[in-house]
Amino acid sequence: MAYWLMKSEPGTFSIDDLAARPKGTSQWDGVRNFQARNYMREMKTGDEVFFYHSSCDDVGIVGIAKVVREAYADHTAFDPKDAHFDPKSKRDAPTWMMVDIKFVKKLKRTIGLAELKADRKLDGFILTRKGSRLSVMPVAAPHWKAILQKE
Repeated sequence: MAYWLMKSEPGTFSIDDLAARPKGTSQWDGVRNFQARNYMREMKTGDEVFFYHSSCDDVGIVGIAKVVREAYADHTAFDPKDAHFDPKSKRDAPTWMMVDIKFVKKLKRTIGLAELKADRKLDGFILTRKGSRLSVMPVAAPHWKAILQKE
C-alpha cells in the first residue's frame, strides 16, 4: 500500500463534500499538472490519502480518504463546456486522468502547514518543500505515521 496527499480548495470541494457524497465516494477530476497526473497513475485501490484543504483560512490536512478506483480518463477534458476542457486530450489517447476516492474520516483537528513544516520528523516531505504546488503527491510511510500521531 502507498500513501498520498491530495489538495482541494474547500470552497470548491471539501472533506465535508466528500463525506456527503453517496457512499462517500467521488471522482478526483480536473488535475492539470503532468507530475500530479503521473502520481495519480501510480495510485492503487486501497491506497490511503490525506485530504488537504488549500487556499483557505485553515490550510492543512483535514481528513483521510482511500483510493477506490485506479486512474482512468478524466471526462472533463473532453467537455468544451467544462472549466477543465483540454482540446488536445483525445478519448482514445487521454492526456488527463482521474481516480475515485472514498471518505474514511475527518480528523479531530486540522494539522496545519506551519506545524508540518516545523516537525523535523517530516524533513523531505514534498508538501513542505519550498515552491511545492502539486495538488497530488506521494507521502512516505514514516511521514504518514508521524502525521497521524499529530491528530
